[in-house]
Amino acid sequence: MLSQIANLDWLQIVDHLWHLVFAYALAIPIGLDREKSQRHFGLRTFPLVAVVACGFMIVGMSVIESTDGEARIFQGIVTGIGFIGGGAIFKDKDKVAGTASAASIWNTGAIGLAVAFNRFEIAIVLSLLNFITLWAVGRFKRKISHDNSDE
Repeated sequence: MLSQIANLDWLQIVDHLWHLVFAYALAIPIGLDREKSQRHFGLRTFPLVAVVACGFMIVGMSVIESTDGEARIFQGIVTGIGFIGGGAIFKDKDKVAGTASAASIWNTGAIGLAVAFNRFEIAIVLSLLNFITLWAVGRFKRKISHDNSDE
């Protein structure tokens, strides 16, 4: 056991840790917004989805030597995250709620995948657009809803 630890590639560990922390950090604002909105998914869920998506892809890229195999892992991650997001959607009579959280969960997975592939620019843009959509567009939507209820 100790010999296995001694033979670890510590530079690779630091590189992977950097990727995981970066994915985690980019998902925090999204999770914080959902937490403040008192949604069912929040500050813990979104960073974990980003980290897990990133982690699965890093592992997949390190053990599978074909792009076909990597594509299958990618598909599995996207499908799994879609399944989790489906749990965020609730229907009550004629109203549907949770679609923004579900889409955000899916987006957070894409952030993790982008980081795993060293596409930090894509991950940053995805994080910013998601946060802006939840925060700014959400405020605008509430204002419109409030204005319409006054009529």
